[in-house]
Amino acid sequence: MAVPPTPQVFIAEPSVKSLWIELRVNGHALSTGTGFLAIAPRGPVLITNRHNVTGRHQQTEQPLAANGGIPTEVAIIHNRAGQLGHWVLRVEPLQGRARQPLWVEHPVLGATADFVALPLTQLTDVELRPYTLGVGDPDIVIAPGEVVSVVGFPFGMTASGGLAIWATGFVATDPDINYANLPQFLIDCRSRQGQSGSAVIAYRTGGAITTRQGISLGGGTMTRFLGIYSGRVNPESDLGFVWKASALQNLVASIV
Repeated sequence: MAVPPTPQVFIAEPSVKSLWIELRVNGHALSTGTGFLAIAPRGPVLITNRHNVTGRHQQTEQPLAANGGIPTEVAIIHNRAGQLGHWVLRVEPLQGRARQPLWVEHPVLGATADFVALPLTQLTDVELRPYTLGVGDPDIVIAPGEVVSVVGFPFGMTASGGLAIWATGFVATDPDINYANLPQFLIDCRSRQGQSGSAVIAYRTGGAITTRQGISLGGGTMTRFLGIYSGRVNPESDLGFVWKASALQNLVASIV
């Protein structure tokens, strides 16, 4: 009897680019979140929200954990080198000597920006699948009402193993205009705890309108990185903040 062929499994690349993270204090879990990789001049970095690594509310500075704990390390589920669909857990310190933060903040915005880059040191058996933070991406038209995806880990859940879960939303403010005079725009998406630090992308499988060299119709799967999700404007709203790719580019370029 002939053995039936093994069916091919399709995994969308953004599903493995978003990384599950757990914020810990001396080995004890405080919360979960999301991050993703980029390559700085110094080397690979984890991009995530500032409030994830500080363990404090971005505006009030109050501790986020019910027990008041502040994270000292972050556990990251990375892709295992050479084995797509397999993962490896690595732990990175968040504090150095005298409890100095090891992450890097935006060179101009500093603590105002709810995103940071953490240089990575524990990369044995890790396969890097970084974002270029929009550099070289297709110029998919992004305007109010356009569909976007928040790719992360709501409530610490995964789709399977280390695969991310996709939430669908819509652009809510003109992305070329800075919301609240900061490099961010709003989306309308039913996001939840754990998705802080998620990559926000425009992902099109059936073609998309692009703007490179005039307006044209692009075919096949296309992905444009738009920024990092950092939470809702308030608990009663589905409107959420996205810090723009250009601001992330500035941060990563500063890490030399």
